[in-house]
Amino acid sequence: MEQQSTLFVVVDPNDEKHVALERALTTARGRNPQPRLAVFVAVDGEAVDTRAVNDHLFRDESWFREQIREPIAAAGLTCEITVCWSSDWQAAIVQEAKRCDAEMIYLPVHAKSSRRFTFAESKWRVLKTARCPVVLIRPGAKEARKVVLATVNYQAKTLEQRQLNRQISERATYIAGHYGAELHLVNAYLDSMLYPDRGALAKLADKTGVPTHRIHVKRGYTSDVVEAVAREIDADLVVMGTLNQYGATGSLLRGNTAERVIGQLDVDVMVCNQFTTTEMKTD
Repeated sequence: MEQQSTLFVVVDPNDEKHVALERALTTARGRNPQPRLAVFVAVDGEAVDTRAVNDHLFRDESWFREQIREPIAAAGLTCEITVCWSSDWQAAIVQEAKRCDAEMIYLPVHAKSSRRFTFAESKWRVLKTARCPVVLIRPGAKEARKVVLATVNYQAKTLEQRQLNRQISERATYIAGHYGAELHLVNAYLDSMLYPDRGALAKLADKTGVPTHRIHVKRGYTSDVVEAVAREIDADLVVMGTLNQYGATGSLLRGNTAERVIGQLDVDVMVCNQFTTTEMKTD
């Protein structure tokens, strides 16, 4: 029997609606065996008014019972609840998820206030330093996992890029298999000279089991192509990757392409992080 896994779910007590917990409960019902939940209750200081005048920062025992324990018990799941008051929100999430040996992290994000979606630096650092995939849960996004879209780079040249491709494909295949979902692959290219040959596409189709009509190769910027294909196939989840690269100062690079892709999507996004050995390069 498959070993029980752990889903790490971030709950911000300032929020009225806990979209990450709701999504975790929905997806866990479709798993066999069902995972256990590690619920991490913490306030994102970069996104929340942490002054005492914010009544939402005061939560009593009944809140934990009604908002967390009872919904989890009703779903037939078990959980462990951790309350964190560290000011280093992102590091605490990554550290605790690692301690729990989490399969993935469910991280709530707030609705867009404009066309351009921007991340607080703390959330971006969670994506870039987590040792397991991070699922960005959008308010209003579909709960189903019936159509999964994986973004891959057929033109990958470096070892790290090829490893990330494999990681994205394997994770998307795993998710699609668990939920009986339809799996699609998408690749964008700007230069017609970089269009992958038919042999490469046939090999990929054979390796992943994805039929060629579900492999979408389109010309354009990655963010535009992924958004268009996601809408065309009515994707429920997009699986993408980001390389964990550092600049000359040792600070994590945000990754312009990854940021644009995330910013243009309105569905849940799973981000797989590939740690690289070339840590001192700039864009």
